[in-house]
Order: sequence, then C-alpha cells, then structure tokens
Amino acid sequence: MIGDQNLKGKWELVVKVISDKFGDGEELNLDSIIYLIGVQELGDPFKKFKKDDKLNLMHIAICRLLEPYGYYEFDFFDEDGWPHYNVKDELPTLKAGEQTVLMKEAVVQYFTEKELI
Repeated sequence: MIGDQNLKGKWELVVKVISDKFGDGEELNLDSIIYLIGVQELGDPFKKFKKDDKLNLMHIAICRLLEPYGYYEFDFFDEDGWPHYNVKDELPTLKAGEQTVLMKEAVVQYFTEKELI
C-alpha cells in the first residue's frame, strides 16, 4: 500500500499527465481516468461508444485495476474483443473515502506498471 503523501503526489502526477493528454485543458477526475483505462484495456480508442458501453468500459477498468489486489482475474476476450473477468474475492465493505483511496492507489499502480509515471 502506498503511503498517504506518496499516493497524493503520484495521484497528482497521474492527473496531470492524463489531463494534459486527454483533458482538452481541463483536469480529469477519477471517473474519467477509469473510463480511459477501460478504453485502453479494450484496445479500440477511436470507436464511438454508447452509454451502456461506457458503463461496461468502466467495469472493465475496475476489474483490471483491482486484479493485482486479488479481487478479479482475467477470464477471456469475447468475439467482439471485450475482456471478461471473474470475481476471485468479494470486495470488503468500504466507506466512500476508502473506496476512492483504493481506486486512486490502483490507478497509480496501473500507470506505474505502464511506465507512464
């Protein structure tokens, strides 16, 4: 687990890098970054997505982000190229702030693995 100050600094770096690249001058929030991770994991960045697809992209991202924590495991790609995950372990009950910290930590870890920060 990343220390609070270290997480804060790394999170701010992720937000800056991703916002500069995709934010059109605006700072992206956690949900926007999760959505972009879903698009990255799907591997089809130029496709126009419907509302349901956007929710599915966020689900893909959350599964991918929480996979290293042991909550999900990749299963297969379907015929349309969408990744599917299985639940390995139920997420613990977390307060809203704790969920946000977990997701920010997972996003920082993801972009560290991808060598973007």
